[in-house]
Amino acid sequence: MTVIQSIKKGKIPEFLCKIADREEVSVDYLVEKILNGRVVVPYNPVHSPSKPTAIGEGLYVKINVNLGTSQDKEDLGLEIEKLELAHKLEADAVMDLSVSGDLDAIRRELISRSQLPLGTVPIYQVAIEAGKNKGNIARAQEDDFFEVLEKQAKDGVDFFTIHAGITRDTLQLLKRSTRLLGVVSRGGALLVEWMVLNKSENPFYANFDRVLEICREYDVTISLGDALRPGSIFDAGDELQYQETFVVSRLVRRAREAGVQVMVEGPGHVPLNKVEHEIKAIKEITSYAPLYVLGPLVLDSCAGYDHINSAIGAAIAGLAGADFICYLTPAEHLSLPDIEDVRQGIMASRIAAESVNFVRGKGRTHIREQEVSKARASRDWQKQMEFILDRERAIEYRSKIPPHVSDTCSMCSEYCSLKIVEQALKSEVKKSDILRA
Repeated sequence: MTVIQSIKKGKIPEFLCKIADREEVSVDYLVEKILNGRVVVPYNPVHSPSKPTAIGEGLYVKINVNLGTSQDKEDLGLEIEKLELAHKLEADAVMDLSVSGDLDAIRRELISRSQLPLGTVPIYQVAIEAGKNKGNIARAQEDDFFEVLEKQAKDGVDFFTIHAGITRDTLQLLKRSTRLLGVVSRGGALLVEWMVLNKSENPFYANFDRVLEICREYDVTISLGDALRPGSIFDAGDELQYQETFVVSRLVRRAREAGVQVMVEGPGHVPLNKVEHEIKAIKEITSYAPLYVLGPLVLDSCAGYDHINSAIGAAIAGLAGADFICYLTPAEHLSLPDIEDVRQGIMASRIAAESVNFVRGKGRTHIREQEVSKARASRDWQKQMEFILDRERAIEYRSKIPPHVSDTCSMCSEYCSLKIVEQALKSEVKKSDILRA
């Protein structure tokens, strides 16, 4: 029985009560938002993640961490290490984007270890298996697409990115497009290749009812991928992007009518001054489905620092109503990320999300920020470390150059502004006591 079916029968799953408590909302609020499609809870009962999460309106902004092997580095141990770091740094979801090795074995291993909801992009496996077994993705049959979906759902995948919004009509626009970067979505590009070589409609679009049937059976949340997201800030908000968005809006309605949880993926590269408009427009067009954003990146020239680039866009997007942030690492556009890249990507996204959570008045965020400030005021370093987002990194920095004055840091030492003023005020009080005596 799916989450939606359980709710409609008056049986509220226990994990929803725990989520409501963690989100600082009532169970009634959470249930209402799930039923009207403004909140999703990616939770395949085959996986039953021990740290389930809800994504959407009125909740904490969430972050996702991408994992997965590449053809240039196939190391499951490294991807498991990334997963463990995602747990440690309190990410909310992960995605297995593996494109090399035994994809079934890799996915099953990651699912078995993941405390968090885990997503995939099934078209990757469709393409890779068709290439291996048939020589080319073009030889993949429509049934192959849905066999992969069902196999992954049976394994316990909690959410699928399905690029169902790119259609044959869109390809005509793409041919005439003056975009600087045509299709930057890997899943979108694979579907374009299949559609062009087969002169056929996108199987996920043409057979969307079949997608819904599988997702409803296994309670997999659909994340409608943005195959035509802008890959350059000069392409943001163009006709291609919005044609796909309008197709997606109709698919959102069909998913909701079928009792399948659905969210929407948003833009990639967007200039700073257009981020708010883009987010609000997508939310309105898609009837306020939960919005999952990749950044957006506000510049095209930040390779090596795209974790910062995307965090800037993500903070603005969150303020405008985005619900779910996909992290980017410093390696974006350059290479497969290593552990340090993943750490920096997670923390950049968490900072963006928490800055929005503070403005949204979320209690845990408010308490943490207040406790850090109080501990700084009293120069209580141990207390500070209890509330800092990445306490391990903070402790590491503090120990790099140990201060010779223990209640300060080595940046200011005896010239600590807080300490100077505190001592000055104390000495003034003592002087007043002497004069009165």
